[in-house]
Amino acid sequence: MPRIVAIIQARMSSTRLPGKVLEDIVGKPMLTRVVDRTCRAKTLDATVVATTTQPDDDAIVRVCQKQGWPFFRGSEEDVLDRYYRAALAFKADVVVRIASDRPLIEPEIIDRVVNEFLCYHPAVDYVSNTLVPTFPLGLDVEAISFGTLKKAWQEDSNPAWREHVTPYIWRHPEKFHICNVANETDYSYMRWTVDTIEDLTFVRKIYEHFPNDSFNWREVLHLLETHPKWLEINRHVQQKMVP
Repeated sequence: MPRIVAIIQARMSSTRLPGKVLEDIVGKPMLTRVVDRTCRAKTLDATVVATTTQPDDDAIVRVCQKQGWPFFRGSEEDVLDRYYRAALAFKADVVVRIASDRPLIEPEIIDRVVNEFLCYHPAVDYVSNTLVPTFPLGLDVEAISFGTLKKAWQEDSNPAWREHVTPYIWRHPEKFHICNVANETDYSYMRWTVDTIEDLTFVRKIYEHFPNDSFNWREVLHLLETHPKWLEINRHVQQKMVP
């Protein structure tokens, strides 16, 4: 079996909400929420936090050291390079890309994407649930073979794409075998990621409702059916688009 490593990208210098990765969500930093939920995925062999060499990100390293999480430090802007070197350092055959501003990330969906990858391995290069969005924004999962990541690292010359890691892959379907995982019902109009204070307010309300963070995404959907006005908190926030 290939070694499957989740790499969670994290830095303090968010443009819209600086320091968001360590913002408190009902008693724990957002990064802790993301790591804890990611680690519950059954298909992963390891979970690594990939931060930068910038002094501001020493705070992230301190959290990793305190919690005993594996971590890697690399380029701030060239996130593709950071992922590639982290994958090398932790001997990943398959990289699962997770962002640190996804505090509702779902272990079940991570496993679904990874299992789809394994089902077609080694014929598939890239599997995600984002090519045709049907899940709430914030449950994004990408599984990439190391060879594919290396090829993108070698060939992608667009700095804006390299900051987002995978655009070179999914924008060149003639070069790579890619696959999308879709949900039966389209919930892509929901915004469960954190880029602004409104996003943070929304996520905090979700966490405040549950006694612990063992809830799953279906329970969140049910909660939002009961409290549909909560979706208005951050509905107006526009997601940044990849150039």
